[in-house]
Amino acid sequence: MTEGSAKSAMPSAGMEYNVAFLRSIRGVLKIAELVTVFVAFVCFTTATGPSYIAATCMELLLTAALILLYVLKLNKKITLFFWPLIDVFNSLFAAMFMFVISMIAVTNYSAKGTLGGGIMGLMATGLWCGDAFLLFRKVTFNQMRTMSAPVN
Repeated sequence: MTEGSAKSAMPSAGMEYNVAFLRSIRGVLKIAELVTVFVAFVCFTTATGPSYIAATCMELLLTAALILLYVLKLNKKITLFFWPLIDVFNSLFAAMFMFVISMIAVTNYSAKGTLGGGIMGLMATGLWCGDAFLLFRKVTFNQMRTMSAPVN
């Protein structure tokens, strides 16, 4: 048996990837959210106690999980939830939560890292609001679904 035929006889892993998501507007927004929250997390970690760290770590993990969900196409396999609506709610709650924490960090900063983390948190808030707006436009409620053939 030749080496080429042995490779073709091997079963493939079967895992599909959605690399196009990373190039889309929503994908770029998610990656920008991940980067800004990571920078805020690093800033808060170097400067303050666990009050800011826990919130940014939670949002960092949730954003990373949603990116993995879309890239690995798990949203197509796990159909128990309506993922776009969960993503909208996550973006809205993350924006509100991070806005409050960032405003507290900016107004009461005691170290430069706290100020930097607060500013990066405010930038992440803007990104989450934009992501929620784009997603909410795509989610339709109480509208008739179109069919391929007209109904007479």
